[in-house]
Amino acid sequence: MQLRPILSFCAVLILATPLFAGVAHLELEQMILPVTDEILERALAEAVERGDELLVISLSTPGGLETTTRRIVNRILTSPIPVVVWVAPSGERAASAGLFILLAADVAVMAPGTNTGAAHPILMNTETDEVLQQKMQNDSAAFIRSIAERRGRNPESAERGVRESVAWTEAEALKLGLIDLIAGDLESVLEFVSGREIRRFDGSVVTLRVAGAPIHEVELTLRQRLLAFIMNPNIAFVLLSLGMLALWAEFQNPGAILPGAIGGLSILLAVIALNMLPTRYAALALVLVAFAFFALEAKFTSHGIFGVAGVISMFLGAILLVDGPIPEMRVSWVTALAVAIPFGIIAVFLMNLALRSMRSRVTTGSEGMMGEVGVAETLLDPTGKVFVHGEIWSARAAVPIQPGTPVRVRAMRDLILEVEPAAEPNLDKEPIR
Repeated sequence: MQLRPILSFCAVLILATPLFAGVAHLELEQMILPVTDEILERALAEAVERGDELLVISLSTPGGLETTTRRIVNRILTSPIPVVVWVAPSGERAASAGLFILLAADVAVMAPGTNTGAAHPILMNTETDEVLQQKMQNDSAAFIRSIAERRGRNPESAERGVRESVAWTEAEALKLGLIDLIAGDLESVLEFVSGREIRRFDGSVVTLRVAGAPIHEVELTLRQRLLAFIMNPNIAFVLLSLGMLALWAEFQNPGAILPGAIGGLSILLAVIALNMLPTRYAALALVLVAFAFFALEAKFTSHGIFGVAGVISMFLGAILLVDGPIPEMRVSWVTALAVAIPFGIIAVFLMNLALRSMRSRVTTGSEGMMGEVGVAETLLDPTGKVFVHGEIWSARAAVPIQPGTPVRVRAMRDLILEVEPAAEPNLDKEPIR
């Protein structure tokens, strides 16, 4: 009889276990870039390892790369646990690539005041190639149609989002059957899916019990935060320009160390970012040519022509540097101007200083003593003392020199000056008229 209470308690725990299954929550507020796929992969792995029953993605994106979008969609479709994509918070959007990710979810949700759509593919390098553009459009349309059909959503409307760049509010998307719910908070999302049968992409059916479940926030690693920051094309361009200027300063002042360290690190980060972005290397060459123009402006009197050419070259190189499918994935013209003009002025100024320094005569050390004129303090026959440059020096002369005679320094060896008589001007001679 004493075993019955224990068995009853164990039965209650077993039945209650699903009620306390955790929910992983990932916030994706960024462009769809390779680092985004890495973040999602890690979030799913952690959720499965922890035993979470569901992953909720709070999505806010202007779009991104087509190849990365396909990898993310495939990761959601093959996820071992159901995935909810929730366009949130209010005022945000899941545009372009975000529409594919939203429709790929097991449950698609949008917050009030959000929008989605405008998923027409863009190929920047071949805007005039209509055949290639049509092929890309047909491919994207078939891709989104297959996702929508398998998820039981409206394939015709989804295809219009690709072919006609149609965008919808959350109410319009719900009415057209593109999403399953409008919810303003995470608790409402969990209440909606809890107790419902979710049909997975592979045809299997699961029932979720996640209402009131503990929520595990997925935090980004330091590496992921850094990559997400530097892969902003504007940041990558600034790092590249700053690095080039700092390295040039190090080359002009060997041993300064700090400019070299800053320049090397900045260029390394820029290269990492540009390697993951759709970079035009011809535009990168324009940025490099800009610094060549700045150097020519400092060396030759061009009345600003080389300087202006450098600024124009840097500006054009910046706005063409990243071949992004959306404006947010390109260097903005504001950033390009804000960097090109000040950098042009600074570069010309520093290069001009360096060239003047190289051209000027050395006035310190043994080289600085060459040609200096002084006065013999004692008889030099062949050695004696001379007064040069405000100090008395030991000196040696090839011919005897009387005290008080002007002398000129020819060389210095082991702190002994080699001097010769300096010609004095003939003040008594009448000037020629």
